[in-house]
Amino acid sequence: MVFGDSLTHGYGLSAGEPFPDQLEVALRAREQKVTVINSGNSGDTTASGRARVEWALADRPDAVIVELGANDGLRGLDPAQTYENLDAIVKRFKAEGIPVLLAGMLAPRNLGPEYVEEFDSVFPRLAAKHDVPLYPFFLEGVALNPDLNQADGTHPNKEGVAVIVSKILPKVEELLAAARETGARHGG
Repeated sequence: MVFGDSLTHGYGLSAGEPFPDQLEVALRAREQKVTVINSGNSGDTTASGRARVEWALADRPDAVIVELGANDGLRGLDPAQTYENLDAIVKRFKAEGIPVLLAGMLAPRNLGPEYVEEFDSVFPRLAAKHDVPLYPFFLEGVALNPDLNQADGTHPNKEGVAVIVSKILPKVEELLAAARETGARHGG
């Protein structure tokens, strides 16, 4: 499962183009028998994501990529709240024995050095606290590249999503290995 915002949901993309869809195709091409659930909701902040964790758990995921925080940063929301919300989300998935990969986000640079420093530290601190793997910046190689983004300059186009998938794939394969190990320990 990918639990996230419009970057997960696939804002502005056609069927088969969102991140979860392209990720599933890439994983299956590597002999991984998976179904990637798109639990993305456009516009979600970490607070609104936190409010829908129980709904996501109803899908009984074996592993989850948490991709939230972009809208918090774009809106200049308090990084302490972002941390608290993501902390609760990761804690809830882990309480169910679900391995988590945390996809990080970086603050817009125009919000000032203090905000940027505090926001950017949220994801590494959470990954360390919960001992979960971190993919440091979900939009690595895509952000600010007009060829890989839609006209809004914020949301990746299908080519941009393909770049994200290729870069995050090794971390996702590690997540799936952890999920198989967890499932084996729990008789799954």
